[in-house]
Amino acid sequence: MDSEEKSVAVRGDSGQTNVNTTPWRKGSSRPAKGLFRRTPVRISRNLNTGFKSPLLSPGTPRSSRVDQVSLREDIEELKGRREELSTQIALLEAEGYSVEELDQHIDQLHEYNDIKDVGQMLLGRLATIRGVTTKDLYGEFGLELED
Repeated sequence: MDSEEKSVAVRGDSGQTNVNTTPWRKGSSRPAKGLFRRTPVRISRNLNTGFKSPLLSPGTPRSSRVDQVSLREDIEELKGRREELSTQIALLEAEGYSVEELDQHIDQLHEYNDIKDVGQMLLGRLATIRGVTTKDLYGEFGLELED
């Protein structure tokens, strides 16, 4: 074994074996034994304390009056919102729209947006290949920037 190589004893199930490790560079000094420690010398008392959850447990006393008041306010707000939406639906139905027709329009808008996203990705890749901006390609293909 080279004089610059150090040997480390590794103990496995089958017994003790020597494993050669990376040799030290010539001219470099070896760190003093015990110079680098990973664990503190003293043991912290905080290691033996219990975990305190940030969530309240079911047995924890809460200000139930405040929770009930805020819940009632939220319920009233949601009831008001439901009435507002019902009024808007009634107005649309009075104008001749049907819920099925609106669902169909929404589905078509989703499909349009998916196709537009694919087109944007293709334009971006083509712009990267050509080394130009996407804005330059819009003019080339007759597209408006607002599209």
